[in-house]
Amino acid sequence: MEKAKVYFTNMRVKPEGRNLQGKLELLMRKAGMDQIDFKGRFAAIKIHFGETGNLSFLRPNFARTVVDEILRLGGKPFLTDCNTLYVGSRKNALEHIETAYRNGFTPYTVGCHVIIGDGLKGTDDISVPVPNGEYVHEAKIGRAIMDADIIISLNHFKGHEMTGFGGALKNLGMGCGSRAGKMEQHCDGKPTVNRDLCIGCHACARICAHDAPEFTNGKATINHDKCVGCGRCIGVCPKDAVQPSWGQKEGLVDKKMVEYAMAVVHNRPHFHISIVMDVSPFCDCHPENDAPIVPDVGMFASFDPVALDQACADAVNRQTPIASSLLGDHGDHYHDHFKDVSPITNWEIQLEHAQKIGLGTRAYELIEF
Repeated sequence: MEKAKVYFTNMRVKPEGRNLQGKLELLMRKAGMDQIDFKGRFAAIKIHFGETGNLSFLRPNFARTVVDEILRLGGKPFLTDCNTLYVGSRKNALEHIETAYRNGFTPYTVGCHVIIGDGLKGTDDISVPVPNGEYVHEAKIGRAIMDADIIISLNHFKGHEMTGFGGALKNLGMGCGSRAGKMEQHCDGKPTVNRDLCIGCHACARICAHDAPEFTNGKATINHDKCVGCGRCIGVCPKDAVQPSWGQKEGLVDKKMVEYAMAVVHNRPHFHISIVMDVSPFCDCHPENDAPIVPDVGMFASFDPVALDQACADAVNRQTPIASSLLGDHGDHYHDHFKDVSPITNWEIQLEHAQKIGLGTRAYELIEF
């Protein structure tokens, strides 16, 4: 397979030269984003708005630069993400948008609207075929994301406690899955009910197409013989009493996540930008962030999300760890920064599987300016 082109610019600026937003604008143009026909077309910019209390997410200024470029090219951009499976500040659209606004992602700061991709309760999704899928044949993707004509992923590249790192593939795959889709990726099992939290409102029963919720003494239980594991009951429970099973075989979440990413980008234009700064050891879904594990690296862009993630991972692993960070505490045991932070992970699984199913290539040519 031919090497994919990955474009890179560092974080250095000259007083009389471009600022970082100007460098990002130039990066998009050099990488050829304007080859996409944006005129009159809806462009979903998939981004992570950051959990309340976390400060390592990308600044809204970067999103504004991407939005302005798409507007210049005649497109109709919107920022988007899907609701979370876990209980936090982004588990439904109202709280999710409020969190986005609090973190600076308002229509007035970023220049476009914010749309939560899977609707009010995380149940507005569409089943999307997965070409070459081995573990997922139909991915459950947020409807608004699938309604878009073009997909742009704007990624904060950082560590992750389950997948080693989070980059373009995770932003697209896990991030675009509805709550049911996230459950399919994360879980082998089926949901259960915390009866201490259940108020017997029957919301779970009303949304279930398989009559799995059953009630005794006014409290729900899930009949696993009837349950198909779609997770919709998790999204509608007003008390977060219906809870997912987090069991998963090693490496399977990585492969399912990649197959979800394939469903998102297949048969429509897509482009990917990763900003490698504030490289926190764990996901931006945490309600806090630890100190960066390496110095800021720079900004990368490519039409190939696999090559992009590979280039970012290589760049991070070339950095000298920050001594006062978690990586500095753990030491260099594996000669791999991501594995040193989260030893149970193997970040190469997602890239190997992505290349196997034809999502992209790990081979890249780095073009620096």
